[in-house]
Amino acid sequence: MTYRSPLLDRTGAVAAAGPDAGVAWHYGDPVAEQRALVRGAAVVDQSHLGVVRLTGPDRLTWLHSITSQDVQALPPRTSTELFVLSPQGRVEHALAVVDDGTSTWLVTERDHVDPLVAWLTRMRFMMRVDIDDVTGAYAALGEPVDAEGGPDEPVTWRDAWPRVAPGGTRYGVPAEEHPGADRPWRLVLVPRDDLAAAVAEREAAGRRLAGTWATEALRVEAWRPRLAREVDDRTVPHELDWLRTAVHLHKGCYRGQETIARVHNLGRPPRRLVQLHLDGSLHVVPEAGAEVRLDGPDGKVVGVVTTVARHHELGPVALAVVKRNVPEDAVLAVVGPVGPGPDAEQVAVAATQEVVVPGEGVSADRPEARGDTMRGLTPRGSGGTQSLL
Repeated sequence: MTYRSPLLDRTGAVAAAGPDAGVAWHYGDPVAEQRALVRGAAVVDQSHLGVVRLTGPDRLTWLHSITSQDVQALPPRTSTELFVLSPQGRVEHALAVVDDGTSTWLVTERDHVDPLVAWLTRMRFMMRVDIDDVTGAYAALGEPVDAEGGPDEPVTWRDAWPRVAPGGTRYGVPAEEHPGADRPWRLVLVPRDDLAAAVAEREAAGRRLAGTWATEALRVEAWRPRLAREVDDRTVPHELDWLRTAVHLHKGCYRGQETIARVHNLGRPPRRLVQLHLDGSLHVVPEAGAEVRLDGPDGKVVGVVTTVARHHELGPVALAVVKRNVPEDAVLAVVGPVGPGPDAEQVAVAATQEVVVPGEGVSADRPEARGDTMRGLTPRGSGGTQSLL
């Protein structure tokens, strides 16, 4: 059944599309909504997200053993995030995680809930864990607040991006230099029947209701990857600088760990995330999925646009995943359709890149390469290493 938020009945509401279908893209003034979000004076309907609840005494030790994060002793009301990886280390699920002392709450894209629950159920074995899809009972609200949920608040997940969590690492700039440091964000889970009342309560306190136009523009500015946008069936976390918050490099074994460790210690991710500043003179921009080309619109295809947004100060911006060897100073072109359908107009837009993951593909804590162990051999991890594994 297609989801539709009751807040779409608000005057001026324009429905979002793609992975945000079901909630509002904006409520009539997206620029003012963005500015309110930046000021910390907004609330965002995120009720299209999926929610899974884990209960039982083994829930944290079990989740710890099968995912990328150390959650074995996760304190109540302490937020983290983690991946479910394929055996080859590709991202299958990205989950916002918080425990309230009796239950562990997982928030993810709605389309991922059914396969996630199915996989978790298969992995339960004899562990004392119950897995419930509670999307129909709980809805998420987004707030520009940099704080964990208090004891008198509903279950709340606080986004730690771009801080490097214990056991994590970074490929990009330090957290204090990162544009995401200026983007506070958290998700508050409320009973779905109380969604409209929870929004009205925040509006009465002076907050403005904002849509996903605003949240996506600020996410792109913050270089914050998203499962439904930046991840495809080849994605390893290193490509998106997502080892900051979702991977613990020193915990015990889990599915996909070998690839995580090998790329971190010896290899280089084959692709890298970039932010693109798009030429806005055409007044139109291609959509997600457009090709990124080197040396103009007729050049070689070197990547794909994953998110396009219009920022209230930066103008049209995008996130894209490109080949690691694309020069960091290269001027690129984004080529793709504007609008849906086979008859959509094709446009080419000039783009300059801002480096998110450096082309050298080496993390901040990359172990030093060992010296030659046999005469005539180049040590692995030196300039002659292969690009991925």
